Amino acid sequence: MMTGASKRQRSRTLRVILVLAAGVMFAGFFALGTWQVFRLQWKLALIERVDQRVHAAPVAAPSMAQWPQLNADADDYRRVQLRGVLLDGSTTQVLASLDRGIGYWVVTPLCTPDGGIVMVNRGFTPAGLGGWKPQPAPPAAMADACRGAAGPTVSVSGLLRLTEVAGRLRQNEPARNYWYTRDVQAIAQARGLPAVAPYFVDADAASAKAAGPVASVQPVGGLTVISFVNNHLVYAITWYALALMVAGATVWIIRDARKQK
Repeated sequence: MMTGASKRQRSRTLRVILVLAAGVMFAGFFALGTWQVFRLQWKLALIERVDQRVHAAPVAAPSMAQWPQLNADADDYRRVQLRGVLLDGSTTQVLASLDRGIGYWVVTPLCTPDGGIVMVNRGFTPAGLGGWKPQPAPPAAMADACRGAAGPTVSVSGLLRLTEVAGRLRQNEPARNYWYTRDVQAIAQARGLPAVAPYFVDADAASAKAAGPVASVQPVGGLTVISFVNNHLVYAITWYALALMVAGATVWIIRDARKQK
């Protein structure tokens, strides 16, 4: 049979274990809250950088020699300009959902003077009344698609965007010509295009109009959606609140133990 001293010793041991566990939980919640504060600072700095780039004067688009050095932190959403010849026969439609409705981004390769190819998003076109019906895939281009490319030289200004990757729920289906993301490398492979830049350019409204219609439909440019999810402050407050709750419970346990003594 357990004596009073044994009960007190057991109760004391249990409280010590609870306090130690609470200490670990407090440290973990506090660390998570602090990490979210750092993430908040990073996200605010990113939003500020992007805002500055979007409203800056356009600069020359990265050349082939600069492609390997491109990265999201330094280059995404830069305002750029480039000149070249559009390969209308290799245009790709990518599913898009905007406040204007369901439709497509019209992505056309542009041959640049240095021999490279840059995918240009010429803008948005709405889907027909019958729903999303992608056009048949154009024939694969030759390896020297830009050699002697016919067509007028056009000037394009817009925002540089690094290639998009396929989502987990929707994968691109090149064989069926169903595209859900602007994955420039996958599109280039499907079209047989070599030396394609690891980015595409979202053409502004003036450039999209100057480039002309696609299959008698004029894409609307300048509709880049710039939106960053920023819930870090809410997460930080949540983690800090949990840390305070654990601290409060620990204080209550300690005070209760002293009252019993």
